[in-house]
Amino acid sequence: MDRRVALVTGATGGLGKAIAAALARGGANVVVVGRSQERAEDAMRDIRAAIPAAKLEPLACDLSSQASIRNAGHEFLSRHDKLDVMVNAAGVFRKERHETADGLELTFATNVMGYFLLTNVLLDPLKIAAARGADSEVPNVPAGPLKASRIVNIASRYSNGPWATKLDFDDLQTAKAKYSFMRATPPTMLARVLLTQELAERLRGSGVVVNAVHPGLVKHTALLQDVGGPFRLMTNTFGASAEKGADTPVWLATSPDAAAVTGKFWAKRKELPTPGMGSDPEARKRLWEECTRLSLPA
Repeated sequence: MDRRVALVTGATGGLGKAIAAALARGGANVVVVGRSQERAEDAMRDIRAAIPAAKLEPLACDLSSQASIRNAGHEFLSRHDKLDVMVNAAGVFRKERHETADGLELTFATNVMGYFLLTNVLLDPLKIAAARGADSEVPNVPAGPLKASRIVNIASRYSNGPWATKLDFDDLQTAKAKYSFMRATPPTMLARVLLTQELAERLRGSGVVVNAVHPGLVKHTALLQDVGGPFRLMTNTFGASAEKGADTPVWLATSPDAAAVTGKFWAKRKELPTPGMGSDPEARKRLWEECTRLSLPA
């Protein structure tokens, strides 16, 4: 990963921080994205305590705010002209329904629109990294196997229930149905898989590959702080460590074996079938169009 630039959202704790640390350990220059500059810098201190030589830089971005996302994109572009690896690991579980300043439901805004918009803002540097073939700059690595730049989207496979396998396009933001985090969050994970598949199709031939990952339950994460209760207890009891959960995302971000695969859904380095709408090309196109419509003008 020497001379490669990686960006990780949700890198201030849990799974995201473990992914950022693993990429830094591999030699990448890692942009640590946090909701605030202070939180990003705190995470950097933790990573450097374990990896003194880590090359890290902070980037503040509130992924529920489209203005913040665009500002973060501009800030990144002021520092770098290429991006080799992008890992979207941020997410929220919210016990109650809230609306953002953009007028979007907070869970949908962060878990879906945040991934969609930040990735699109940074597509040009991802394409530039692929076109340059940065692998040829790495000593003792033959040209070709590492050439692709990578986008890795953290998603989840909840269940075979209706909310986890089908999007309600008439109520994507849980405005009509009674809100609960178990009604609002699983569709956003399916949406991430659909957007991954659609983006993979749109980027074919560009040298940028896009994949989604089910990391499994990860214990002791602030992600579940708001909801608490039995779900959090179960996760902390039976979940794996963040480092173990990071294995497949890091493999997809760095391995030559993953350089040629795109538009897939993974767990434990194996491809998973996508449930329900995950196999429907019309659904993913419709979702892409809806996210485009909900994106505010730059």
